[in-house]
Amino acid sequence: MRNLYKLFITIISLLTLNADAVSAQQTPANPVEVEGEVSTVLTAQSKNAIFDNVASYTFEVKNASNATQTGKVSYIITDQFNKKLRKDSILVNISRASTHSYDFTIPGLKSGFYKINFMINVTDYDDTTRRVFGIRPEEIRSTHEKPADFDSFWENTKTELAKVKPEYKVTEKFDLEKDKRKVFLIEMKSLGGVTIYAWLTEPEHHMKHQTFPVLLMLPGYQATNVALMGRDDDMAFVGIDVRGQGLSKQGLEMRREDYIVNGLEDKNKYIMRGIIMDCIRAVDFIFTRSELSKDRVAVTGGSMGGYLSITTAALDKRITLCGPQNPFFSDIYNMDNGAVEWPLNHMREYARIRPGLTFPKALDNLQYFDTKNFAGSINCPVIMGIGLLDPFVPPNNSYAVYNNIRSKKKLFVFKDLGHEVGDKYYRYETLYTRDAFGLFF
Repeated sequence: MRNLYKLFITIISLLTLNADAVSAQQTPANPVEVEGEVSTVLTAQSKNAIFDNVASYTFEVKNASNATQTGKVSYIITDQFNKKLRKDSILVNISRASTHSYDFTIPGLKSGFYKINFMINVTDYDDTTRRVFGIRPEEIRSTHEKPADFDSFWENTKTELAKVKPEYKVTEKFDLEKDKRKVFLIEMKSLGGVTIYAWLTEPEHHMKHQTFPVLLMLPGYQATNVALMGRDDDMAFVGIDVRGQGLSKQGLEMRREDYIVNGLEDKNKYIMRGIIMDCIRAVDFIFTRSELSKDRVAVTGGSMGGYLSITTAALDKRITLCGPQNPFFSDIYNMDNGAVEWPLNHMREYARIRPGLTFPKALDNLQYFDTKNFAGSINCPVIMGIGLLDPFVPPNNSYAVYNNIRSKKKLFVFKDLGHEVGDKYYRYETLYTRDAFGLFF
């Protein structure tokens, strides 16, 4: 698959969330067996742990010890807000040097996602395996409509951006160039006259009037971009440092926890409004370059980068392919009530100390920035990836976004991953992008 797939894997840490909160530790899908001990393997009877009506699991217990293990195997099901819904248990007697499997079926649940904890409590071993499963997630819809003036708010914002002269400055960085790939540092003005920076790398030209398709890589929270190299001789890469991040911090230096709440008291001053326009301005730049293709521009990124991929594709119809992973800010109202800690914990604290701001008012302002409210405006193909164990974007929230997308789309679900996606996603995105752009191996 040449080098684009390798590039995705190499730089993904630059594109995903780097939040204050630490991602929840995940139980490995296949624990390492230790001779002489008890070990377990939990298997969902569905590839993605998504079921039509009845969820089913097999819980295998291997007793490699020299003693019979007695006790029980049990499970507890909660909703995403940790409300207990159902539990069950069975007594077990597992003789030494033997393996026993226990099947569990769970009927009668409504559409949605559920947390399930499988527990084993026997003579010499206690453990809990945490998983998430879904029931008919294609039926999930947010219970909150987008604001009536959502579209006009963003049209006015784009009009405001258009009045800012970009004043592009392009500087070739000869010292960074290698593998026959040119490197340029781009300086430009964005919304509010803020100066932002981006990197452009492109292959050497082999033919007169040759144009390259473009992959616009959008950054994760508080990530710093780098010049994206790779050895592909048929594609250009643009990586942007949005305001307050990387090279674009001048005048916007702040603590990590302050970044996500900056200006939250006023939707017209909220930092995310400017960040989204920074991405639109990057697209503006791409369209000034004669060597860059105008009908082959893809956006991709993880976490905040996934969010920005969706918002950019929704607001700018020049985007021809969108590849978000674990997009945050998804169905924000339904992140309240204990479902998600970050970033709502910082927002509650900000509302507490900010004169004239309440947390409900902050949530109201955030509706103008909710991922699900952008999703329905995308008209290009979307390839999206999510992890069911994501502590920042629970799957109910992700599906509220995905189900709002009306264009051609494909979703990759990773049942044992958190705020990340697996190689299968990147392989598919790489191949699909190259095929859509008419690039063949």
